[in-house]
Amino acid sequence: MEGLATLGRDALRREGRIVNALTVDVEDYFQVEALARAVPRDRWDGMPSRVEANVDRLLALFEAYGVKATFFTLGWIAERHPAMVRRIVGFGHELASHGSSHVRADRQSRDEFRADIRRSKALLEDVGQVPVRGYRAATFSIGAANLWTLDELAAAGFAYSSSIYPVAHDLYGMPDAPRWPFRANPCAVLELPLSTVRLGGRNFPASGGGYFRLLPYVVSRAAFRRVNDVESQPAIFYMHPWEIDAAQPRVAGLSAKSRFRHYLNLGRMYGRLERLLADFAWDRMDAVFLGRER
Repeated sequence: MEGLATLGRDALRREGRIVNALTVDVEDYFQVEALARAVPRDRWDGMPSRVEANVDRLLALFEAYGVKATFFTLGWIAERHPAMVRRIVGFGHELASHGSSHVRADRQSRDEFRADIRRSKALLEDVGQVPVRGYRAATFSIGAANLWTLDELAAAGFAYSSSIYPVAHDLYGMPDAPRWPFRANPCAVLELPLSTVRLGGRNFPASGGGYFRLLPYVVSRAAFRRVNDVESQPAIFYMHPWEIDAAQPRVAGLSAKSRFRHYLNLGRMYGRLERLLADFAWDRMDAVFLGRER
């Protein structure tokens, strides 16, 4: 798009392999967009929480494979699980913001968004006792209509955002956004868009999430290899703690589409994640994209 400046950068490599960014969006199973109508916010505190046990499983898994990740954490979660947040930091992972309470950025006024990101940043820094430099909007809800959010993030002291998915999707997406790191203007925060594979003039998702559960593992592996080996770029993988939790409660009242999106292949996710960690090199977002020495 005109006015968006794509930034070139040599990819971080270890033992000849490009290092990719491993990210976790820390929210509980009942806080996702697919369940928003069935579980309104005023019911959240009454729902059985499973996020802490699932995050601990991920911490153990990442430790076993010797990888670090970025945990984009809701302020709502940090308030209720401060010891878990401190464990994330204690294991050497990056603590980043996922906003205060999973309100989409494109449903907030500028004043509401400004207050939300500053509140979540201050809370996470107080709990984790580390600087919070990264942000990811709920449901990748930054796009062409609200690029001003990137200015607000820079003004609030964030170093980067990873909130734009350059794909067409019914819930999010900015298909004509740059596929690689960019700044919307000189005052905007650095945006690290979610990874895509471009085929036939169209961008296809290649960052994990529901697609990682929906499609055979070989498809995701091929997508990451294309980004690394053909385009010589680091990829970004994202997931949620609830995706490794096949025993989570089944929420009633969901549409067929929402039920499919949320519950498909939960029992296969952990094994696929193990394969992904073994097949590629991984690190935190700041290490991969901000040149942080570790």
